[in-house]
Amino acid sequence: MIKRTRTSITKFIIHKVGNKFNSATNVFSEDVITFDEESYELMKPFLLKPFGNIAESYRFNHHANIELNEINNYSTEIFKDESSFVEISKHIVNHLFEQSNSAQIKTGDVIIALFEDVEYKDVVTQALGIFKIENKIDFFQTFMEKGSLDVFVQKGISTKRLDKGCLIINSSDAEGRVVLSVDNNNYDAQYWIKNFLNVKYADDNNQHTQNYIEMCKDFSDEVIKEDFGVHEKSKFLAKTVDFFKENEDVNIHDFKEEVFEEDDNQKALFDNYKKKFEEINDVLVRNQFAISDIVLKKQKQKIKTEIKLDTNIQIKLDIDAPDASSEYLEKGYDEEKKMKFYKVYFNEED
Repeated sequence: MIKRTRTSITKFIIHKVGNKFNSATNVFSEDVITFDEESYELMKPFLLKPFGNIAESYRFNHHANIELNEINNYSTEIFKDESSFVEISKHIVNHLFEQSNSAQIKTGDVIIALFEDVEYKDVVTQALGIFKIENKIDFFQTFMEKGSLDVFVQKGISTKRLDKGCLIINSSDAEGRVVLSVDNNNYDAQYWIKNFLNVKYADDNNQHTQNYIEMCKDFSDEVIKEDFGVHEKSKFLAKTVDFFKENEDVNIHDFKEEVFEEDDNQKALFDNYKKKFEEINDVLVRNQFAISDIVLKKQKQKIKTEIKLDTNIQIKLDIDAPDASSEYLEKGYDEEKKMKFYKVYFNEED
């Protein structure tokens, strides 16, 4: 998460990246852009706003030596010597081009910008931004011809959404330089994060919280729902969220005791699934960590607790009321109709 109140763009250039699978080549600019006031006031929030609510951060990675990571090296060179900005920006685009390892990788405009006075975790520093524009929208342009206004269609960059982007903060911790990333066109998960940036999640409480909640969501789908039904899945997710809301830390023993109560079978299923989840996703889910409230808030919004029935009726359970479904929702079977049913208790309807 960054603050951009004092941030300014000090260098800005646009290139085009091609795709070697469809013979589209790169096109390079030879100099930086000088903004007019109106363009500058639109461009700065367009590039930086997506990073204002990002909690999870990355660190550069390499299988042999972190100093061999291309984007890590390129950003270091620019931070050390800003006069190299134009030349290094071309190297960045060439590196991106080399990652187009399939025909589905889209060509597009690549914006590379250097920012001053970016605030990240109370540190004010520089940041290097790399942004790829993959999709352009149609818009109408009017013009005067023979005394009348006419209209034609042009394609342009929408200021509403950034396709792909990263912000490399000129600040390091024990794991290395901080990298933030967004990808709203996630058609190839490996292309931007793994191949181009070659980054991994930071080993912090944000990531520990996200890993644990994602594991619980997958467990609810693959085990609870399959073995015990949709109703039990929703109850488990509601209890999980309630545990995270009511505690500052997660201890896996306490979590299982509260969420599964006396059900040793479900505790064992959870332990087995945790090992499977870690192996498949190549992550370590911590047994104890401090909860990140901002990650909890974001993850809670993604949790779905609807019960969808084949009679075109949906029952939506409140994720913040873990005991409601146990107290006010009953499941049964009607012998006469030969159908399952839910009975819902309430006092008033809205």
